Amino acid sequence: MMNKITKELLYFVSILSVLALVQHSDLLTSPIERFDRMVEAQNYLHPVLWTFSVYALLGVIRLLLNYILYLKNKGKK
Repeated sequence: MMNKITKELLYFVSILSVLALVQHSDLLTSPIERFDRMVEAQNYLHPVLWTFSVYALLGVIRLLLNYILYLKNKGKK
């Protein structure tokens, strides 16, 4: 169970990192400035909400693929 949680947490953090770098390329050059702007605008949750949206979408796709593979393998038996 702990391996599954760790794996899903790694997926979430990876998605968060990719989305942050794609949307805010200045994170590579001046991350402190970006965090200061986030504090000024008080939008602490928007990165987590975007990440959760993408994570949930990918989760649904993963579930559908697993179900399709299950049906395919069930038909072979």
